[in-house]
Amino acid sequence: MANENNPRPTKNERRNQAREQARIAREKEKRREKRNRLFIQGGVVLGVIAILAVVGVVLMQTMKPAGPGPRNMASGGVVFGQDLQVVEGPALESGEDRQAPEVNRDELPLDVTVYVDYMCPACGSFEQNFGSMLEQYVGSGDITLQVYPINFLDGASLGTKYSTRAANLFGCVVEQQPDAAFELHTRLLSADVQPAEQTAGLTDDELLEQAEQAGAEPTGELRQCVADKPFADFVASNTKAATETGIVGLADGAQLLDSNGQLQAEGGPQRLVSTPLVIVNGEQWNPQRDGDLETYLLKVKADVEKDAAAQEETDNVEESE
Repeated sequence: MANENNPRPTKNERRNQAREQARIAREKEKRREKRNRLFIQGGVVLGVIAILAVVGVVLMQTMKPAGPGPRNMASGGVVFGQDLQVVEGPALESGEDRQAPEVNRDELPLDVTVYVDYMCPACGSFEQNFGSMLEQYVGSGDITLQVYPINFLDGASLGTKYSTRAANLFGCVVEQQPDAAFELHTRLLSADVQPAEQTAGLTDDELLEQAEQAGAEPTGELRQCVADKPFADFVASNTKAATETGIVGLADGAQLLDSNGQLQAEGGPQRLVSTPLVIVNGEQWNPQRDGDLETYLLKVKADVEKDAAAQEETDNVEESE
C-alpha cells in the first residue's frame, strides 16, 4: 500500500526535479553575486567620497589663511628689504598683539615705516612725491620699508569699503605672490589708479587687474582671496591698534604729533591721527620741522654712520689697551 500511496518518481520526474533544484541554485547564486557587486560598488563610491572629503579638507587648509592676517605681516605691516623683496615671516596669530619688527638702529639699513590708507589723497601725494626715491633706497639696501595698511577712510567710498578691499588685496598678494607686492602698493597710490574720496573706488575685478598689472598671476586662489576678503578684520584691527592702542616700534621717548600739530602726551600711547604717518628709525618725520624726506634720510644715515665709526674707534682703543 505504501508503494501505491507514494509511488517512486519516474525518471522524467527526477530529471525535472533536478533541473528545478539547479535553477533555484543558479538564481540564488545570481542574487548573491548581485549583492556582492552592489556591496563592492557601494564601497567604491564611499571610498571615493571619503577621498574627495580628505582632498577637500586639504584644499581648504591650503587656501585658508595661516592666521587672522596674511603671512609676512605679523607686525600688521609688511617689510620690504633689499631688491624690494618681502621679508618673510609668519602670520599674526589669534589673540597676539602686533609686534614691531626687530631692528638695530645703531647700524644700517635705516628702518622706515609708512602707515597708509589706499584712498587717502595725502598718501597718494606722498607716494607720488617720494615713492621713486624710497624705491631706490630700499632696492639698494640703505633702508627697509614697512608698509602698514589701514582702513581709516572706509566711510569715504559710498559704502563699498574701498580702503578695506584695497588693503585686503595687498594682503592677499603679500601672502601669495610677494614678488608683486611692492609694485602693487605703488600702483594703488598712483595718480592714474587711486580713486578720489567720496567715490565708490575700484571694483574687485578692477583691483585684480591692478594686481595683474603689478606682476601677479590672476590665479583662482588670488581671485578667491579678493572675493572672500579674509583679511578685512585684520585691516580693521590694524586701524584700531594704531588709533587706540598706539604705534609700536617707536624709539624710546619718541612722541608723535596730535591733530593740532602738538606733541602727544609723553609716556602715554602714541596714536595715529592722520595718514600718511612716516616713521624713520623710530621717530616721526615731520616735514614742517625736518624738511625734505630724502634730505632727512641722508642726515639720519650720516648720524648712524658717524656713531658707528665712533663706537668702532672706541672698541679698537679698548682692545689695544
